[in-house]
Amino acid sequence: MAVATAVGDPSLRLGPGSEAAGGPAGGRRRPLAVAMRGRRAAVPSPRLPSSPTAAVWERRGEERGGGGGGGGEMAAGGRQGIVWRNVLLMGLLHLGAVYALSLVPRAQLLTLLWAYFCFLMTALGVTAGAHRLWSHRSYKAKLPLRIFLAAANSMAFQNDIYEWSRDHRVHHKYSETDADPHNARRGFFFAHIGWLFVRKHKDVIEKGRKLDFTDLLDDPVVRFQRKYYKSSVVLMCFVIPTVVPWYLWGESLWNAYFLASILRYTISLNVTWLVNSAAHMYGNRPYDKYISPRQNTFVTLGAIGEGFHNYHHTFPFDYSASELGLKFNPTTWFIDFMFWLGLVTDRKQAPKEMIEARKERTGDGSA
Repeated sequence: MAVATAVGDPSLRLGPGSEAAGGPAGGRRRPLAVAMRGRRAAVPSPRLPSSPTAAVWERRGEERGGGGGGGGEMAAGGRQGIVWRNVLLMGLLHLGAVYALSLVPRAQLLTLLWAYFCFLMTALGVTAGAHRLWSHRSYKAKLPLRIFLAAANSMAFQNDIYEWSRDHRVHHKYSETDADPHNARRGFFFAHIGWLFVRKHKDVIEKGRKLDFTDLLDDPVVRFQRKYYKSSVVLMCFVIPTVVPWYLWGESLWNAYFLASILRYTISLNVTWLVNSAAHMYGNRPYDKYISPRQNTFVTLGAIGEGFHNYHHTFPFDYSASELGLKFNPTTWFIDFMFWLGLVTDRKQAPKEMIEARKERTGDGSA
């Protein structure tokens, strides 16, 4: 069975210990034979989501090293200074979301359905796009699908594809260390949102510099979105969600803005952050009891399939980020549908024998 050797596979450039995302080529779904059965599969496995808005708001030091976390380097003496701009903007955003809840009874049903549709599109831009496609290279997507996912990623406003994927690979390679942008060992609040309120730990910058992310910029879609990211965010995250309900069915601009833009955006951020926090602290570990990530049903429901986190960190190359079968994983359903349409190829999957052997060897016995 083939071991990944494809040119451009980022896992081949990350050095020892990286969570490699290799796999055989071909249009069918093929089991991936990884020549590392005795050890943890190493590919830049991403913890979902990486740094939403913070690096866009506070970008100092952002280009000087990998990883996210509030922007800028540590203050002198090793202390991580607070990024007050992020604290203020996040605070205002969440206050706006709380206010938006009071508008729900006065909004039209179509507006609420539209807001939920925008939430799903936002989620796919992160889960199917920045996470499984660009961070982990767990499948290949043709140009029309990559353009759609890039637009959806701009609607998510969680940093451009390059920065999101870069931070996520750093997170996977250095998970639960100071080089992890949202190190869960520092507590729930830090892993969830607190990491956006402080400047990067020096280890995030120093160790992030050692990784090679050139494969990301080899994609013209990634380059285009990065070049026009701010404009695309204004259009996709705020203008389109607001204008559609107002223009098509007469919703007030006020209701449309606060429900389809502010509330939807705030919820999508927190759902993403729960993968970094809750899915690293609460749940079982049927595949590897020696790592922090857990299987968390609540996160799975909110993050459309990203809560099977113990599986994902054990087999980060798997396009489904979970075992297939009767599992709730809308992102996988979307990728499979795109495969049926001919827009997806080379879905990488962990063989059943590998999964069962790993459960037997390192699992906690819960599944």
